[in-house]
Amino acid sequence: MASRDDENGRLAYAEYWDGRYTETVKGEEQVHEWLRSFEDLEEFFNLRLFQAYPPAAEPHIVHLGSGDSTIPQHLAAKGYNRQLCVDFSAVVVKTMSQRHVDLGLSDVIRWEMMDVRHMDSIADASVDVAFDKSTLDVMIHGSPWNPPDDTVKNTGEYLREVSRILKPSGVYLAVSYRQPHFVKPLLECEGTNWNIEIEHLGAEGSFGYSAIICKPLPRS
Repeated sequence: MASRDDENGRLAYAEYWDGRYTETVKGEEQVHEWLRSFEDLEEFFNLRLFQAYPPAAEPHIVHLGSGDSTIPQHLAAKGYNRQLCVDFSAVVVKTMSQRHVDLGLSDVIRWEMMDVRHMDSIADASVDVAFDKSTLDVMIHGSPWNPPDDTVKNTGEYLREVSRILKPSGVYLAVSYRQPHFVKPLLECEGTNWNIEIEHLGAEGSFGYSAIICKPLPRS
């Protein structure tokens, strides 16, 4: 039987997600809204997205490892019409892109099959908001005090790509279930230079999730 860490390590590979989505994504059925729903995050979005990057400004939003989340649909309803969803699972990209066609949203929500560690088709400094709901989490496994080499490699490649595609005025917003003091050293990897804020999501004293807010710092 595979260990819990072996299972966690598989989450960083497209084959795992293709298998999972093949079994569970059918028509209008949704697998799982990872961690927090749109309603759970609406207060956070109000401050960090709706006020900071209002629909009238037409921000370019990229959903990193979007899966079958309904958050892009909710943002479209708010007037955000420049959204790109990327995922490395061909199964979920096909399913969700068709779902958005059926909902009449294909003009405002585009889909591309893409590994977030290698986002070559996204230009430098072209994104206003990069949104991550547990995508960083699934690249992390093993000891939080001494992360294995593949965790350091995968998270580093990913975060450097996020840093590359963000505009100087942009922001990386991530929702995570990982302990912030273990995640922060990974966020500070070589090749990134940003101001990092971490907020607790949920009732005070409850087991909660964290919101990570990273904004590029001026280059020296």
